[in-house]
Amino acid sequence: MKIRYLLLHAYGMGGTIRTVITQANAMAAAGHDVELVSVLRRRDKPHFAVDSRVRLRTLADLRPGARAPHARGVLGRYRARRTARLASRPPRHIPFSEPGHKAINRQIELAVIHYLSELRDGIVVTTRPALNILAAEYATGGVIRVAQEHVNLGTHKEDLRAAIIRCYPRLDAVAVLTSRDREDYLRMAPGTRVTRIPNAVHSLRQKPSTCASHIALAAGRLRPQKGFDLLIEAFARLIEEFPDWQLRIYGTGDRHDQLRALIDEHHLYNHVLLMGRTDQLDEEMAKASMYVLSSRYEGLPMVLIEAMSHGLPVVSYDCPTGPADVISDGKEGLLLPPGDVPALAEGMRRLMGDEGLRARMGDAALGTVERYSPEAIRGQWTELFDDLLAERRAHRGL
Repeated sequence: MKIRYLLLHAYGMGGTIRTVITQANAMAAAGHDVELVSVLRRRDKPHFAVDSRVRLRTLADLRPGARAPHARGVLGRYRARRTARLASRPPRHIPFSEPGHKAINRQIELAVIHYLSELRDGIVVTTRPALNILAAEYATGGVIRVAQEHVNLGTHKEDLRAAIIRCYPRLDAVAVLTSRDREDYLRMAPGTRVTRIPNAVHSLRQKPSTCASHIALAAGRLRPQKGFDLLIEAFARLIEEFPDWQLRIYGTGDRHDQLRALIDEHHLYNHVLLMGRTDQLDEEMAKASMYVLSSRYEGLPMVLIEAMSHGLPVVSYDCPTGPADVISDGKEGLLLPPGDVPALAEGMRRLMGDEGLRARMGDAALGTVERYSPEAIRGQWTELFDDLLAERRAHRGL
């Protein structure tokens, strides 16, 4: 089958980018005709490995010097003025609260609309609300439209929710990451076909942790969503009892200075380390003994699943949504009341003080994470695509 994946920026580093590329690679490996379409391009090469059988295409190349020259003369000057005018305007169809609104101007929006409106066959998979809305409005030439949601519905603002209610029922299917999110979408946008398909971990062939080191690991953007302020507060309660433990937080973001100040306030200079961005997170996970997720909300936290693929036990807030879909409290890790700092500290204390418990939960994590292999998730996508194609053929045969 012919499958096109439409990403805002296929050359970047985000979790959505990685999981969509993992999907595309898995479908290409199964023999399907796969194209990865990046709305924007700012880098020469993708950060994540793309299978050689996946075709890459870009709609707006923003690399310095990459823009095609305009024709000369009066026509050239007109086109240059029109391009500059459109590039200075905001998008017309993308709600203001959608984060993609900042990256997509009217010129780029029109490029996406043009691409979608020319599709006549196969399947197009759009991967964020901005692109899902445009597909619902403009991919009307016969292509099957499947939208992905990578964050939970509760995080969307009112203007974006209104657009979802208006547009999503026109799509052939909407794929969400958790059971709770599926229920929320069915309730808010009745008439929409909503299916739950979790993201796949990029690989299960990872070096396992021994769970013997005294290192706790967390990773994500340094933003309020990830709750690293709560995590630092919780870890501060433990350092007198466990002075040889470290908490290593990987990631970058606009809350770096505030988190650094919090570390200084609790005199945790040698115990809580802001490690910045790394291309070697798999190697760092193998060195750790547990993973801590302190998020205020999630979609499906892929970094948690990646940690489990290294045999790491998990201490996690039972936040909306995702953690409870992946781990069972007391089996692969511990689920704790969202935002409860003392409870988070107590959960870490249990694992920090018991290497045997860490190892048992880590072994359970290795068993659970097999459900998220690229092959297992590919089977769920293939079943959905086959169903949609069969429905389309039956409809045309009437």
